[in-house]
Amino acid sequence: MIVILAGGRSSRMGREKPVLNVGGKPMLLRVYEQAKKAGETIVALSRSTPKTRELCLREGIPFVETPGRGYVEDVGWLLREFGPFVSVSADLPFVKASDIALIRRAFDGRTSLTGVLPLGLVPKDLNPVIYKGYAVVGLNAVGAEGERFFELNNPLLALNVNTPKELKLARRIADLVGER
Repeated sequence: MIVILAGGRSSRMGREKPVLNVGGKPMLLRVYEQAKKAGETIVALSRSTPKTRELCLREGIPFVETPGRGYVEDVGWLLREFGPFVSVSADLPFVKASDIALIRRAFDGRTSLTGVLPLGLVPKDLNPVIYKGYAVVGLNAVGAEGERFFELNNPLLALNVNTPKELKLARRIADLVGER
């Protein structure tokens, strides 16, 4: 199963990120369209994301409401409710079905996979979270027995839209690559 994580408080953005448009459509729809090509997909939201809930209802997108206590707690809740799953952030507007399929095929259902990019692939204008010499991206596989890094190769996975500045950049990129 693929779970799109869309229940965060969006504190740095100041408004619900999943419903913000990139390339003429809400980021959640961009991610959902790619995820459903890779397998059964559900959206995880919380009481912090009422507009995202409305979008899911309007578009017929299946969803579940998490307790909304925070990322780690909600991922743990999802693991207990659904078992191992692939997670993708709703604010990752340039994720592709092929990226999701790659991590899904590599996932053994037990060991968590943290999606990372080699720093040499990260475009200069982006400032992703760096950990142990890699850019950490919002595409992972969640299991219950340890964790390892999984290298991906889509440079735009380094753009996780958390701030107004990153939203502006994502919109410019979508325009440049003709995703409108």
